[in-house]
Amino acid sequence: MVFQDRTLTCVECNTDFTFSADDQRYHEERGFTNEPRRCPSCRAARRSQRQGGGGGGGGFSNYAPREMHPTVCAECGKDTEVPFRPRGDRPVYCDDCFRRRRASSSF
Repeated sequence: MVFQDRTLTCVECNTDFTFSADDQRYHEERGFTNEPRRCPSCRAARRSQRQGGGGGGGGFSNYAPREMHPTVCAECGKDTEVPFRPRGDRPVYCDDCFRRRRASSSF
């Protein structure tokens, strides 16, 4: 299919922007069926608002920091903190011992 640059109008700010042939090709390759409704500036602003304005990504910027609970590693005896409340019926490991155990049990 031959693509040509097209001029679209942003639904947010009512300015015209170019939906380039390269962008159209990219949309088709990804299977997108709708053309963009917002100009690049408004898309970036909307993305920033959804991510809490911090940029970067991950989407976790609106969550409070995890509550950490002190405990002692069942393997090495080191004081550590974990993001869950240990119940006492299962062993709890520090980061180093947990990674070591996970690596030794991987397939």
